[in-house]
Amino acid sequence: MDIILLERVAKLGQMGEVVKVKEGYARNYLLPQGKALRVNAANIARFEAEKAQMEARNLETKKEAEALGEKLDGETFIVIRSASDSGALYGSVTTRDAADAATAAGFTVNKGQIVLHHTIKDLGLHEVNVVLHPEVTVSINMNVARSVEEAELQAAGKSVAELAAEAEAEAEFEIQELFDDLGGAVDEDAMRDEA
Repeated sequence: MDIILLERVAKLGQMGEVVKVKEGYARNYLLPQGKALRVNAANIARFEAEKAQMEARNLETKKEAEALGEKLDGETFIVIRSASDSGALYGSVTTRDAADAATAAGFTVNKGQIVLHHTIKDLGLHEVNVVLHPEVTVSINMNVARSVEEAELQAAGKSVAELAAEAEAEAEFEIQELFDDLGGAVDEDAMRDEA
């Protein structure tokens, strides 16, 4: 099916281009979303008549998106989740969670603008893309942790595995000290018995 793009669509084309797409993609996504029109004489005339307005509107929304993108780019948002000792989440962090975290911090972002590179199923820092406009994409970081304190440690550069290893080493050191103290007491008792 041939369509006229009313805005830039990634991997498809720029505004005003006539492109050929599969019927289902056009019928189920591009046409209902208002991103394209079917190619026919009436729609071509309509596009030509409204082209200047569409370009002006596109430029205005792009400027707004760039302004928001400057503030949003590189921001880190904390998401608190339950997880196992190994750092595996009980569930996953979704686009809705990322959008809610950004909205709670005062940014206007909806879940449709969030692009996850992969499913977030473990604790740590994860980079996520936010598409604010077809021509403006920024990156944010999701700090997924079990508590705010753990999130602060992760932000400082420590991973959950390192934190667990440190806690285990500290526990082993305390146990070793306890056995050393007990061993010293047994040796003193043995020396008294011999004397």
